[in-house]
Amino acid sequence: MNKITQLFKIKYPIIQGGMIWNSGYKLASAVSNAGGLGLIGAGSMYPEVLREHIQKCKKATDKPFGVNIPMLYPNIEEIMNIVVEEGVKIVFTSAGNPKTWASFLKEKGITVVHVVSSSVFALKAEQAGVDAIVAEGFEAGGHNGRDETTTLTLIPMVKEKVQIPLIAAGGIATGRGMLAAMVLGADGVQVGSRFAASVESSSHDNFKQTILNVKEGDTQLTLKELAPVRLIKNKFYQDVQDLYERCPSKEELVQLLGRARAKKGMFEGDLEEGELEIGQIAGIIHEILPVEKIIQQMMADFEIASKEKAKFEF
Repeated sequence: MNKITQLFKIKYPIIQGGMIWNSGYKLASAVSNAGGLGLIGAGSMYPEVLREHIQKCKKATDKPFGVNIPMLYPNIEEIMNIVVEEGVKIVFTSAGNPKTWASFLKEKGITVVHVVSSSVFALKAEQAGVDAIVAEGFEAGGHNGRDETTTLTLIPMVKEKVQIPLIAAGGIATGRGMLAAMVLGADGVQVGSRFAASVESSSHDNFKQTILNVKEGDTQLTLKELAPVRLIKNKFYQDVQDLYERCPSKEELVQLLGRARAKKGMFEGDLEEGELEIGQIAGIIHEILPVEKIIQQMMADFEIASKEKAKFEF
């Protein structure tokens, strides 16, 4: 037992990232059943769709699970009320000020975790009263912080500032990566890309297969003027780069992005015109596996790496 397994009442300190278009109830319940903490990604769900996924998740697992909620969500009040009404016990918040909703959720007996990309925001989250922090490095897929701080440097920086449990995210897909993050000061890890390429992920098979083809340098952080996002380089990504050559206005970028690009790419499988979000660690993901096997492999790898670490003790 450590701080994270005690906080969430789970077997392993592995949290599945609440990724849009990937993290439906099938993925969340599978991770929870395998000993980690599964998260439903509310960011790509209408309120009543989220309610349906929560209800189905409760039927699919008797283990703890949570919901990830981007606080920039337009229906945020309705989403928060649904979480309370459905008896969700764990909420991860992101993309906003945790102070806005932390006290509301905690008054309802809900454990609150906030995702940050800097030690400054980590400290603010702690002061807002959250129970734990996810510190996410620049390597991560999807929407990222603007500071471009890597996980390797972010984790010890955040550890210096806060006292509450710390979860590392960004570039972690193996047990060795998990051990490295914990040596740096993390109490657990949040894993996204590895679970995106799982059997239970709700993303399209085209996207899953594309993840397996990603190599070093095939992803890039872009659209910083809107919200920084790490994408696989495809036609849509190249269209963005071509537009940048003309020094576009923010409005022109918004027009190119349009609506539902991420849904088109990850959920509907349009590999040319869709937005394909994945982390740099995709370069070492070579198989689409069931969640249970992914977690088993991570923990076996973690144990082997922990024993090997003794070789380097002087």
